[in-house]
Amino acid sequence: MVRTMALNGSPDDTICAIATPVGEGGIGIVRVSGPNATDVARQVIRFRSNQSFQATASHMLYTVDIFGPPHIEPHKDSAADESGSHSNLIDEGLAVYMKGPRSFTGEDVVEIHCHGSGIALKRVCEACVVAGARLAQPGEFTKRAFLNGRLDLSQAEAVLDTITAKSELGLKMAQRHLRGALGQQVTGLRNSLMAVLAHVEAGIDFSDEDISFVGRTELIASIEGTRMQIQQMVSTAETGRILREGGRIAIVGKPNVGKSSLLNTLLQANRAIVTDIPGTTRDLIEDSVEWQGLRLTFVDTAGLRETSDVVEREGIRRSRMAQKESDLVLHVVDAVEVDKTANAVFISPGFARQEMIVMNKIDLLNSGAVVQLCEALSQESSHTVVPISVRTGEGIAELKRVIEALFLGPSLEASDGLIITNLRHRLALERAMSCLDQALTAISSDVQPEFVAVDLRGASDALGEVVGDITSDDVLNRIFSEFCIGK
Repeated sequence: MVRTMALNGSPDDTICAIATPVGEGGIGIVRVSGPNATDVARQVIRFRSNQSFQATASHMLYTVDIFGPPHIEPHKDSAADESGSHSNLIDEGLAVYMKGPRSFTGEDVVEIHCHGSGIALKRVCEACVVAGARLAQPGEFTKRAFLNGRLDLSQAEAVLDTITAKSELGLKMAQRHLRGALGQQVTGLRNSLMAVLAHVEAGIDFSDEDISFVGRTELIASIEGTRMQIQQMVSTAETGRILREGGRIAIVGKPNVGKSSLLNTLLQANRAIVTDIPGTTRDLIEDSVEWQGLRLTFVDTAGLRETSDVVEREGIRRSRMAQKESDLVLHVVDAVEVDKTANAVFISPGFARQEMIVMNKIDLLNSGAVVQLCEALSQESSHTVVPISVRTGEGIAELKRVIEALFLGPSLEASDGLIITNLRHRLALERAMSCLDQALTAISSDVQPEFVAVDLRGASDALGEVVGDITSDDVLNRIFSEFCIGK
């Protein structure tokens, strides 16, 4: 379906931009897209084979010379004549012509590949502008792909998720969405609702004929089935957020219980300073690691205790904030000094989404004492207790396993299930559920079918927002403004 163009520019504009990241690299790409893409490109490049664009096969790479603005001669197939061909030569490279609609945007596209010099790429882009293109806005290539029906809106957003993926699992899920898995499922649910809506509206139209197009029991069962599927999708949203953004884990506890040592062990790097002096860590120290395809950020915090030191007090305040902002808090305790009174001081249920106790220095106790302490701490706090020794490495593998299980679940890595990773999608699905709840309430209360139809249409429209069948220019502009220029 071709949608109405909603850009700060005309759909007839030919746009260009540098499509590769800022910085030096072996290869850089300038992308040109629009109805006059070939007219722009023929003024900037000359094929080494001296062929014309009319003779250029689509989706083939050709060796070219690339020229700057002074030698641009509109409506000619060569960027410069032989007599002055090297006076304003920018670079030599490759060019590929992708004839629409078999291109990313659905329009004619020309990509000019040169060496990845920032200066060279800037000059190529300037040459394209002089030749008649305008600079693309952030996300405008992907936006055109959506508006021209090449991608639905969930796929367009998955392009950004692919670019910004922070882990293997996040990339895997972004690719599933990019291939249309989310759009297909949402479209299927929406089609089911539209079919039910059609029966309800038909019953309204023929109410005088006393004809029933769908029974009350069948109607309720159909709506409940759709709602259940939507609820299942919504239930994956928190996991999806972790996949997209990564998990954040705060390591907290009293001074000298081994927090910094644990951070270094989990990261397998000497990231934090470790000494026997209490209060060594006074600010947040954080770093990330990837486990089982998931990105996890560990935050070492200042030791929690009463102090008159201004700097240390600020560190403790930041420690409390880190707990509130984390997905998991590891409360580290010293196995030798731990007792019920001491633990009650800093174990703070409800600060984070999940919490557990890590009992360190178990190498200084016998196994029976460790078991008894774990049981006592677990009963007192209602948290999982994992005994470890940072010094010997005992229990570290089990701690990692427990952390992975909290974030990944038993079979997420191998799961083919669809996971919601985008807040916009979650909110739209929740609105659809709310409309279906209202429809079920209306049916149970024997409300006029017109009101049921309104609720069903509201649910359908909410689902349509996910794939972009129902959306506004403001929403589109907000989504694509998050993209980089050139994508």
